[in-house]
Amino acid sequence: MRILATDLDRTLLPNGKWPPDPEAISLFNQLTVRNDVLVVYVTGRNLELTEQAIREFGVRYPDVLCGDVGTTIRKYDNGQWHFDDGWIDRVHRASPRWDAGQVREAVADVLGMREQEAQHLNPFKQSYYVDHDRNAEILKSVDERVKGKFDEVIIYSFDSQDGKGLLDFLPASATKQTALEYVAREYGQPREEVVFCGDSGNDIFPLTAGFSGVLVKNADEQLVARIRQEMQAKPDLQVYFAEGDFQGLSGYYTSGVIEGCYHYGVFSDTE
Repeated sequence: MRILATDLDRTLLPNGKWPPDPEAISLFNQLTVRNDVLVVYVTGRNLELTEQAIREFGVRYPDVLCGDVGTTIRKYDNGQWHFDDGWIDRVHRASPRWDAGQVREAVADVLGMREQEAQHLNPFKQSYYVDHDRNAEILKSVDERVKGKFDEVIIYSFDSQDGKGLLDFLPASATKQTALEYVAREYGQPREEVVFCGDSGNDIFPLTAGFSGVLVKNADEQLVARIRQEMQAKPDLQVYFAEGDFQGLSGYYTSGVIEGCYHYGVFSDTE
């Protein structure tokens, strides 16, 4: 069994400005079942928003959900979600200085930031909307107040759909990358055998961590440029750039995920 991990918004989900292939999601659902793939969603969405996406777009339920930018892990079995308490214990041990409340206090006077709604926060995730036009100035102020003090990682990304800057403070041990590493170890899969698909800035860590990466064709241009730089510095890094014109698919969103899975042999047309 191969592990296929994918971001949701504008990666698996066709919710950007590019036109989707109408049958791509149905094809993705069929191919994952036919090829006995363990499906992992690695997303900034919480559980409620993930289930909303499943209903709205018709994507299948995953086997594992690394939600809230990797700060929570749940398994789906027989129609029920099961929270992974072992992941929570691991993060507490690995990031003992993490404290979301103290991070909140540290950045309270930084102008140009607005705390996200309560449903987007949890004990391991302190998140903000950021004035994207001033992001360099804001991030400099944030670094001065936070960097290196809370066993934290600071992740900035840009939502091109809404024009919003997004800023997440997470424990360094609880990110999309570390959550996926945890899942891979549990299922006994070497990192290079795990495929991860993404499109935006908060996917940078898993895309450069030694997994078999896929960038969908609509991926953020800044992320594409950064990945190409990383690949020059690390010749062993594997990242596939979906181009479209593959089996009649465009390479955008779900179609790019499918194309990348064929590239790495996760999907095959042989029975």
